[in-house]
Amino acid sequence: MKAFLILEDGTVFTGTSIGSTRDMISEIVFNTSMTGYLEVLTDPSYAGQAVVMTYPLIGNYGITPDMESKKAWPDGYIVRELSRMPSNFRCEGSIQDFLKEQDIPGIAGVDTRALTKILREKGTMNGMITTNEDYDLDEILPKLHAYKVGDVVSKVTCEAPYMLEGTGPRVALMDFGAKNNIAKSLHRRGCQVTVYPAGTSAEEIIASKPDGIMLSNGPGDPETCTEIIAEIRKLYETEIPIFAICLGHQLMALANGAKTYKLKYGHRGGNHPVKDLTNNRVYISSQNHGYAVDASTMDPAVAQEAFVNVNDGTNEGLSYIGKNIFTVQFHPEACPGPQDSGYLFDRFMDMMKGAN
Repeated sequence: MKAFLILEDGTVFTGTSIGSTRDMISEIVFNTSMTGYLEVLTDPSYAGQAVVMTYPLIGNYGITPDMESKKAWPDGYIVRELSRMPSNFRCEGSIQDFLKEQDIPGIAGVDTRALTKILREKGTMNGMITTNEDYDLDEILPKLHAYKVGDVVSKVTCEAPYMLEGTGPRVALMDFGAKNNIAKSLHRRGCQVTVYPAGTSAEEIIASKPDGIMLSNGPGDPETCTEIIAEIRKLYETEIPIFAICLGHQLMALANGAKTYKLKYGHRGGNHPVKDLTNNRVYISSQNHGYAVDASTMDPAVAQEAFVNVNDGTNEGLSYIGKNIFTVQFHPEACPGPQDSGYLFDRFMDMMKGAN
């Protein structure tokens, strides 16, 4: 069946329908990872977005038991070619069937390099995937311009607290759209991890007397999370060690008076170099974000830049003065993906031990 990807600038790509055949409108973003497509599909940070995979062949090892959350989150999926014969000893099915089961509309046969160049030159834009060959551009384009991602954190967070038992430090993990491997990375180090919904009050977290607090990744515009930011400010005022990733990093910055802004086309992929300013070493990181902290708006008496992006100089992390708090924009828990920055979990462990 034919499918069409229509961008808000009027550009139309024609391909073949994959997954669900329903119409879809979303923000179109691209990811440059060569592997890890299942991690991309099950990363809650993609809620409200449709993902273009720049690597030309997707699905060659099928679907394996490595999901980062309970379901797939992107609104749509756009690829050059899907593997017709997945091969892996852990394969449990094809990506085609997975997209249908998850009700995700997709399109294959698209020149994803040309599409990515458009998104890089013009910036991230909204688009529609449709199988309707009689589509009306004059009717569709106003809908594309009107689309907003909206409140997606409430859609992706857990419904109730749950725990991963451990004998080590007790960590409260705030779930703004947390990937499973954040809790697993802590649990592997012996932590008892309690995962809390995004709307949990700071008072409830503090009353549980955790040894440390983790603020997770998540989707959407951080500035819209006003109630969560107010609770994070209360957590900042405590002496509890805090480690924050991606959206959590942005929310902690906003809670301390800094500003965030939308990147032209974001950072999404598994090969982004970041420099740790404490040791001048460069690490390859996994990233997935469309917003960044404007480090120039942060009071230098409150926090200092700890990481920068080597490609474009944007902020990739902050260290808070006089506090056991550090935050990063990238994903040290990435799996599959580069594990260069996994040492940050060990740094967090040392902070919790030092605070006791």
